[in-house]
Amino acid sequence: MTTQKLVAEIHKKKSFLCIGLDVDLTKIPAHLLHEEDPIFEFNKAIIDATHHLCVAYKPNTAFYEAYGIKGWISLQKTIEYLNQNYPEIFTIADAKRGDIGNTSSMYANAFFKDLAFDSVTVAPYMGKDSVEPFLAFKEKHTILLALTSNEGAFDFQTQKIDGKEVYKQVLETSKSWENSENLMYVVGATKAEYFKEIRTIVPDSFLLVPGVGAQGGNLQDVCKYGLSKNIGLLINSSRGIIYASNDQHFAANAAIKATELQQQMADILEKTL
Repeated sequence: MTTQKLVAEIHKKKSFLCIGLDVDLTKIPAHLLHEEDPIFEFNKAIIDATHHLCVAYKPNTAFYEAYGIKGWISLQKTIEYLNQNYPEIFTIADAKRGDIGNTSSMYANAFFKDLAFDSVTVAPYMGKDSVEPFLAFKEKHTILLALTSNEGAFDFQTQKIDGKEVYKQVLETSKSWENSENLMYVVGATKAEYFKEIRTIVPDSFLLVPGVGAQGGNLQDVCKYGLSKNIGLLINSSRGIIYASNDQHFAANAAIKATELQQQMADILEKTL
C-alpha cells in the first residue's frame, strides 16, 4: 500500500487508529477455546466489528510464535482474511526483526512475500546493511524502532553520544539509506514531549505510536506535536480495545472502545485540517 492510499483512507474514515491484534489465549472469551482455531476466530470477530473505525491492524508476532506452528497458521489466516476482505487496511507485522544482510533478506521475504504484510517493524541496532534488505521492497514499508514506550528505552535510546541522543542519530542516519522514503518510525506515546524535536528531523514520515490507553499515553499530547501535513501518525491501541470484555459480546465492546478513539481522532482532524 502506498503512503498516498493510507492518507486517503485516514481522511475517508476520519481515523488514524491502528488496532493491535495481540492474542493471549488466557484472555480471550472462554467460548472461543472450543473452536478449531480460537486465535483466528477471535481476530476475525474483532476485525469484522472494527474495520470501519481503523486504518491499520498490527499483530505482534510473538503472540503467535508462542503457540508454535498452530500460532503461525493463525497469523497467516489472519493476514489472508484481511487482504481478501479488507484490502484497504494497512497491515503491520510487529516482528522487530533485524540481522545481518542475508538473514534480513529472508525475514523480509517471510513478511512481505509469503505473508504479504504491508509493513514490518525492524530494529536499527545492526545498522544500514540489516535494514536495507527490507527497504529493497519498494512497495512495502519498513517501520524502524526509534524511541519506544517502555521504561528501558532510557537505557540506550536517550543516552547521548557526542552530545546527541542515540534515537536522534538513528533518525538522521536512516534518512541516508536506500529507499528511505519508505521508512516509518516507532515512537512511543509515553514519550509525547519528544515529538516536537522528532518532527524537526523527520517532518513528513509516518510515526507508529504505541502506548495510548493501557500504557498511559495521551492522544491529545501526541497529536499536538506529532501531526504532520499528511497526518503522519498511526496510533496503536491493543489491550484497551481487543480485551474490552471477555464475554459473548467481546467484539461489540471492542467496537465501542475503538469508536471512542476514532471520534477523538475525528475531532482532532476537524480542528487541525
